[in-house]
Amino acid sequence: MAEITLNVRQLQAFAEVGYEVAGGGGAHGAMTALRRVVPLDAYEFVAFDPATGRHQSVVSDGHARIDGDAAEEYTGLDAYRRALTTRAPVPMPEPGTERYFRRHLAPYGWRAGLTAPLFLTEGRYTGLLHLAARERFPERTGELVSAVTPMLAHVTDLTRCVIDPVGLPSGFHAVAFDRVGTRRSVPGAGVSATLMEEPALAVLARAFIDSRELSRHGLWIDGDGGWHELRLVRAGVGFQGSVQGAVVAERPCALPYDLTGREVDVLTRVAAGDSNPQIAAALVLSVRTVTTHLEHIFAKLGCDSRTRLTTKALSEGLCRLDI
Repeated sequence: MAEITLNVRQLQAFAEVGYEVAGGGGAHGAMTALRRVVPLDAYEFVAFDPATGRHQSVVSDGHARIDGDAAEEYTGLDAYRRALTTRAPVPMPEPGTERYFRRHLAPYGWRAGLTAPLFLTEGRYTGLLHLAARERFPERTGELVSAVTPMLAHVTDLTRCVIDPVGLPSGFHAVAFDRVGTRRSVPGAGVSATLMEEPALAVLARAFIDSRELSRHGLWIDGDGGWHELRLVRAGVGFQGSVQGAVVAERPCALPYDLTGREVDVLTRVAAGDSNPQIAAALVLSVRTVTTHLEHIFAKLGCDSRTRLTTKALSEGLCRLDI
């Protein structure tokens, strides 16, 4: 049996340095460092997605094959629940894990397994790390792996999986979406309760994802009558930003240029190319009232033509975005 001579404090410092040095290497860089002190032959990171409540395999090495249902199957074992309670690695095979071991490890030549729950330093659970070896693990392996799990937990942190939301200014609260409507938080931006509670927002995000637009900017009024500046930008979501998605961001605002809500509605129709009669019909107004609103809008925005008015409205995000 292999001997481990490095103490826990030294290993924790070493693993942290290894993780930082790895940088873009991420999981593989961190595990390369860990392999220098723990004799393991294969590993698999399983991420917990709080947006769906499910687990999924995201990174592995040394496995000839990973069964698609293995991640969820493990979470049905008593060993999984014990690991979450104790926050300590669980060895395999042991009572309650024999069937799982025979199905997912033994066929590929592994004689020992170890599964560690991954919790960030602040206590948030992000997933699991499965280790496998052709020989039994040394006695202190579980203790040593526990020491590095707070660093390794970042590998499976799917709440911070939004990549490069280009063009998002500071000061916005935001939510990220994929095409199927899964909501996720956005690093560096506070979570918007207003957007989280808006059921139709996923439809708007999907339409934006399917469009050719790089960004969209406008005004939105919530159910309580409050106005918000709303921005949509493209971003990668999912593990390592592999899924096409969108970030929807908002911040409360006063209507610019002293515009009224009705004037914003009229301006939005003008920017869409509607004539005065069309605007009147859509907003259930008289043509004369529409003309009066337009006179006020031209004066407030300092424009002398519909073309210039449209250009200014679109470039400054003065149109209303309906959700």
